[in-house]
Amino acid sequence: MVRAIVGANWGDEGKGKLTDMLAEKSDIVVRFQGGANAGHTIVNHYGKFALHTLPSGVFYDHTTNIIGNGVALNIPVFFNELKKVTSEGVPMPKILISDRAQMVMPYHVLFDQYEEERLGKASFGSTKSGIAPFYSDKYAKIGFQVQELFDEEALKTKIKRVLETKNILLEHLYHKPPIDADELFNTLMEYKEMVAPYVCDVSAFLWNAIKEGKNVLLEGQLGSLKDPDHGIYPMVTSSSTLAAYGAIGAGIPPYEIKTIVTVVKAYSSAVGAGAFVSEIFGDEADELRRRGGDGGEFGATTGRPRRMGWFDCVATKYGCRIQGTTDVAFTVVDVLGYLDKIPVCVGYEIDGEVTTDFPTTGKLEKAKPVFEVLDGWKSDIRGIKKYEDLPENCKKYIDFVEKHIGFPITMVSNGPKREDIIYRESPLSK
Repeated sequence: MVRAIVGANWGDEGKGKLTDMLAEKSDIVVRFQGGANAGHTIVNHYGKFALHTLPSGVFYDHTTNIIGNGVALNIPVFFNELKKVTSEGVPMPKILISDRAQMVMPYHVLFDQYEEERLGKASFGSTKSGIAPFYSDKYAKIGFQVQELFDEEALKTKIKRVLETKNILLEHLYHKPPIDADELFNTLMEYKEMVAPYVCDVSAFLWNAIKEGKNVLLEGQLGSLKDPDHGIYPMVTSSSTLAAYGAIGAGIPPYEIKTIVTVVKAYSSAVGAGAFVSEIFGDEADELRRRGGDGGEFGATTGRPRRMGWFDCVATKYGCRIQGTTDVAFTVVDVLGYLDKIPVCVGYEIDGEVTTDFPTTGKLEKAKPVFEVLDGWKSDIRGIKKYEDLPENCKKYIDFVEKHIGFPITMVSNGPKREDIIYRESPLSK
């Protein structure tokens, strides 16, 4: 069976713990999109880890971990991450890399940095990991697949052709030194040596595994609102963040995806620029940021302070719908235990009218939040194992959110540890 785990919002939903839990019950974990520009924070018996490209199954010896063809693979970053994880006591995991995966080239990172510098205040808040230039080249058909490393003469010819345009941009737009073709080829030969033991036809491997009844987990990065088609364009990432893309980015039939677990945070947070209707500021935001997540709300990749907001029913309902959600995992509920009152955004006021439908970016920029305020539960809920044992106001908060988003909340995370999870019978599942 194939399951997907994805985010409903801006990509800071606390997927790491849930992904780790689902990975333990999986034979295969597949990263199907994105690159090292975001990450999952995982706390387990080995320690605390921020994974960026490694699939979350790397902590289990029974799991095969796959880099799918949809991933932006930065080879040295990937192997540095693998080295760091194994140096901290994690056994060497089983890894496969798709021969059709494309590589983040050294110049992609440079172009990302140079473009953000050039744009100045109009920049996109990029992590400067080379992701946008990578996907631009992929769809311009001048990217480099892993399989191209194994035909050296063809590779040399292609490098020369691609650098003709790259060096013109470097010289005349960014006023930076050109890229040397021989140096780039030598770097790619180093990449070849690193990946060679792991490269395979991942799509064929997964086809056979599914036929054999293996449990496959598709691990998504970021969330619905960062999708380039359905998110807050143009302040989005450069690859599809939706579960549907898992079929493409892993190379499997779409009908094989049976369960879509969508992770939803009990409040809102975001890294990077873009519309964020329920955003809060000042001391109120600082307090939530300090208490939030696992050790504060800061980006797993960038370390940047996350923007903070109250729960947004409009954005989350849309984010779950666009994912095709079958189950909602509701995270960091414990963080809200300090509040007397908890505002929840239940609608957007745009040009004097209130809507509960998530609009396109132009209208989103004008939207003002419509809040309802719920009573807090003013207690620590960590350690509680049964839903019925939660404080009454905590259950009311979860029920309120579920009613407004319209998707079943079947898991409630009430702490950073793997065992801090409550399974729940949702009335919407019946």
